[in-house]
Amino acid sequence: MSSPNPELSLFSYEILGLVGHQGAGPHDLLRLARRGRMLAWAGESQYYTEPKRLAKLGYLSSRKEPGKTRERTVYALTGMGLQALRDYARTPATFTPVKSDPLLRLLICDLVGEEVTRESILGLGDDLEDIRGRLDEADARAAQLPHREKYLTLTTGFLRRLLDLYADEVDRDFD
Repeated sequence: MSSPNPELSLFSYEILGLVGHQGAGPHDLLRLARRGRMLAWAGESQYYTEPKRLAKLGYLSSRKEPGKTRERTVYALTGMGLQALRDYARTPATFTPVKSDPLLRLLICDLVGEEVTRESILGLGDDLEDIRGRLDEADARAAQLPHREKYLTLTTGFLRRLLDLYADEVDRDFD
């Protein structure tokens, strides 16, 4: 990843982007990532520790708000955080290594056999439908955020094309 700032990782920029102008608590960040499933690639604890780290560095501010059972911390993007996102956006995009279970299964197919690989990949069908449904929900939520709708739907469109690639693998004939 091309980062203009060595103290920020790809995940740091994701957190800054998810917090956005309206702010979010760690539980909100985790819920947003899990809701789409395709973007929930960090461990659960990171959605709690990374915002705290970014606040200590000045990229986020924090405030306490009443929660359902106890007080919760809500983070907001600072001017420094917004500038970090702007600086990052100006760097050339790089291809991020792909971590993919189906891809790994294709890689080991010659070692474990086509039949077992084919059967395991067929199991993706229900997952793909679940994720498509979640993307439909994300598009509906995006419509409620007119200031971000265009960019959120660009994101879900990208994810839909990625899902299509997975669906092609489910339909693949190994012959």
